[in-house]
Amino acid sequence: MKISGIICEYNPFHNGHLYHIRETKKNGATHIVAVMSGNFVQRGDVAVMDKLERAKLAVRSGADLVIELPVQYCLSSAENFATGAVYLLESLGAVEEISFGSECGDIEKLEKALTTVELTAMAHADEIRSIMEKGYTYPRALNSVINGTDPETAEILAEPNNLLAIEYLRAMKKFTSRMNPFTVKRVGISHDADEAEKGFASASFIRDRIAGQHSAASISGYTTPDWAAAISTAIARGETASLSRLERVLLYKLRTTTADEIAQVCDVGQGLEHRIFGARMAGSLDELFFTVKTKRYTMARIRRIMLSLLIGIHKDDMKNLPPYGRILAFNEKGREILAQAKNTAILPFAASLAKLSQNDAVSRRFAELESRASDLYGLALETVTSAQKDYRAKITIDME
Repeated sequence: MKISGIICEYNPFHNGHLYHIRETKKNGATHIVAVMSGNFVQRGDVAVMDKLERAKLAVRSGADLVIELPVQYCLSSAENFATGAVYLLESLGAVEEISFGSECGDIEKLEKALTTVELTAMAHADEIRSIMEKGYTYPRALNSVINGTDPETAEILAEPNNLLAIEYLRAMKKFTSRMNPFTVKRVGISHDADEAEKGFASASFIRDRIAGQHSAASISGYTTPDWAAAISTAIARGETASLSRLERVLLYKLRTTTADEIAQVCDVGQGLEHRIFGARMAGSLDELFFTVKTKRYTMARIRRIMLSLLIGIHKDDMKNLPPYGRILAFNEKGREILAQAKNTAILPFAASLAKLSQNDAVSRRFAELESRASDLYGLALETVTSAQKDYRAKITIDME
């Protein structure tokens, strides 16, 4: 029995994800744990389909146990996203490796890149800060410095999946993890590509088709039959989500919030709260985002901040690591993983959010944010859902 962990969003699942799972199993994994983003995702957006539906489909696509990544970690930087997810996998005490995709496909090169990043950040802090003062993001400034001394590493850092892979390695190092890293080289089209190639399409390509109300046939070649059918059903029932449906709620929140309250949101610093507060006259989300965005503050970061403001996620909420692991779906192999982890897990793992929330004050806060996020997510669906669904949710136990 070899348990491998995968950190994912499956927003939605596509053939590249299927390839990743199959390659992980070829590497010896007999059981797979997926730590998956819930109803909000790291790019600063709503998930196109509800987390419980995506978790159920993930189990039918090769995962055996799906655990939810808390919303404050989903709507945070790549470093925090990776920290929360790696910690949950480590906390099971039964996961032997973390498997992740990368454009590089070489663990040694990725580990070398991490070392270079850490050394450069310390040795050239003033130079990096000087570049940032010209309006560039920290990653861009860091990469600019590295490019002058190590072009190969700079090239690795220029790819999004490589960057996330390096954050996974950083988190594993932080927790002195017993898990081994394993990477699968990304195949097919690039991240966020707006075209498909040889059966591979990016998640953004598929999301655009969903937003355009395309039929299942238009995406069936790029995902599994189960996912294509589920997406088609969700479109027909009005169960797909769009950030645009939260436009008035987000604008209302900004118009009734002070600059000091914005300053309490995670990832807000260096006076950014005043820039966001100054955009409260915006009449649309597009106007809001483009008013705030600069070379230093990316669109994804601004969207994450606005969603965190709406949900009520504060900087203090990032001071605690996940206090529990919430189970969203599992099958018979997933039950075997949980049985093995029973004596090794350092956190409680359960399906009931109500039960998990009763452990302590930190757990109550995490559960409160998760429930609030799901309530707001229900407003982003074409067909609005009722509130308090998270406490009443029934997870998928797939024993077929």
